[in-house]
Amino acid sequence: MTRRVGLALSVAAALGLAAGFAAGRSTAAVQAADLGRFVSTSGTELELLLSESNLGGGEIQIGEITWPPGANSGNHLHGATEVFYVLEGELEHVVDGVSEMLGPGDLGFVRPPSEVNHITSPDGGPVRALVIWAPGGEGTRIAGNWRRIE
Repeated sequence: MTRRVGLALSVAAALGLAAGFAAGRSTAAVQAADLGRFVSTSGTELELLLSESNLGGGEIQIGEITWPPGANSGNHLHGATEVFYVLEGELEHVVDGVSEMLGPGDLGFVRPPSEVNHITSPDGGPVRALVIWAPGGEGTRIAGNWRRIE
């Protein structure tokens, strides 16, 4: 489920918006529970850039996620639509058992109640992607199980 150009302008706008919020956030905002950098036990990092505390509403949440080489999230569900825009590397994006390879500039998504798995090659480098959840809150839920690193 990739779209290379159809949503490129929307994603570019979201990237610019998220980067603006990230660059302009205050130290107090970084300490908000729904913003900051987090790491999982497997080494995947998530930086929550745009969330309810700096957006002022919960309709969307934006983060940047980085999977290390050889990562496998395992099959899991989300309570929100999840959209990935790959910035760097190659990500195997498996939705309900159907696998797609996503590279820089590719867009992948999953909607509830579909099951998803994110896999990176052990022989490749890290994979970096912009992740958007609608409605918001899903990134906060995920980060709640991870260790804050910033």
